[in-house]
Amino acid sequence: MHLRTIARIIGFFALGFSLILLLPLLVAALYGEDEIGHFLEAMGATAAFGLVFLALGYRAGNDLHSRDGFLIVALFWFGLSSIASLPFMLSAHLEPVDALFEAVSAFTTTGATVISGLDELPKSFLFYRQLLQWLGGMGLIVLAVAVMPMLGIGGMQLYKAEAPGPLKEEKLTPRLSQTARYLWAFYVGMTLINALAYWLAGMDLFDAITHAFSTLSTGGFSTHDASIGYFDSALIEMIAVIFMIMGAINFSVHFLAWRHRSLREYLHNVEVRVFLLLIVAAVLVIAGFLWFSGEYPGYLDALRNSLFEVVSVITSTGFGTVDFSLWPSFVPVLLIFISFIGGCGGSTAGGMKVMRVILLTEQGWREVRRLIHPRAKLPIRIGDQVVSPQTVQGVWGFMAAYVVSFVILMLLMMAAGLDQVSAFSAIATSMNNLGPGLGAVSSSFAGVSDAGKLVASFAMLLGRLEVFTIIVLLTPEFWRS
Repeated sequence: MHLRTIARIIGFFALGFSLILLLPLLVAALYGEDEIGHFLEAMGATAAFGLVFLALGYRAGNDLHSRDGFLIVALFWFGLSSIASLPFMLSAHLEPVDALFEAVSAFTTTGATVISGLDELPKSFLFYRQLLQWLGGMGLIVLAVAVMPMLGIGGMQLYKAEAPGPLKEEKLTPRLSQTARYLWAFYVGMTLINALAYWLAGMDLFDAITHAFSTLSTGGFSTHDASIGYFDSALIEMIAVIFMIMGAINFSVHFLAWRHRSLREYLHNVEVRVFLLLIVAAVLVIAGFLWFSGEYPGYLDALRNSLFEVVSVITSTGFGTVDFSLWPSFVPVLLIFISFIGGCGGSTAGGMKVMRVILLTEQGWREVRRLIHPRAKLPIRIGDQVVSPQTVQGVWGFMAAYVVSFVILMLLMMAAGLDQVSAFSAIATSMNNLGPGLGAVSSSFAGVSDAGKLVASFAMLLGRLEVFTIIVLLTPEFWRS
């Protein structure tokens, strides 16, 4: 393991993040707020942290192995989440555990919170909170991959450890750094279009920019306690729906649609088709039930609220126009189960990913067919492509690790004081990077004990890094050689 090289990379990450803190500092100056000193303190501490690690990595080599990538990614997410908590302590006066929880929730684009009274908080702090989600959405690791060749260090090891989805070896371009630059170009461009759409729909410029940060990143933080419901605008809600879906679609599909100048690329992709069909089916079922149960007097009202909440949940965004935990009968639980599916691989969304659900379903159907035709060779296909046995095994391995991790974390959350429903939804919303849950965590984690918040924070990181990146570090074999 190349510890000096790892230290050098972590140092560059920290220094880069210290420069990012200039943005909320400028917002504080623009609005004449007293938060400038707080952000300067955070910048100084972050820069000092980075310089220490750069010194530890002085004259390090440029080689990286896959094991190094896993360690760098884990250190990056845990370390920078800790550093990012400083402004939460300084500006919002949160206790250390609450500040860490909020920072982890932001970076992992979970959207769970312990803060109330958002409408009264400084603009610079709100901007910083939203900016963290935007950076975490695409993953700062992917950005680092774009610049690491300039440092003489390859980035594939980091990309494989951080990028979401079961097909991590796929690249849009021959050079991974070029792939990362394309991804960020699309991400920035789509964010600007989203912000412009919000502004034209009636948001002020500050809200338009900050909500664009959390929409495309499928993060779900808002600058208002009432979330998107604060604006009470069907147009703004539909814009949010469109860009939440865009954020939850594999960015390689966006790239292909742009390169071929054709929207057909979206319909040609099996994962995108299934994803959109799942949304339509869930919306129709929930809207129909809400209407027939009398929750909403008109079907259009039921359809509007159902569409927004289903999209918000399945994309793991967590925006709200209503409190879905108060909806009748099975609907709240159904929405939590929908969050397990999540968005497409290679997107900013959380959850297990649609492609894994497709592969698990295909594998289950293949086993049924084998009972009928025991000697038949039945490969699993996604479209015209035969899926390799290694990929199928990887999906089953992920599922097993996910379930075991979920059960252990849920039991820990119950030991921390939550009832069964609250503990289940707290881990579901954390591992799936959703945000709102049921029971005691339906709107906030403020009432959860410090131990429970730490468990939830770990669950968020576990879900964001797709379980294996963290679990591999817990195995003795990883550290033996």
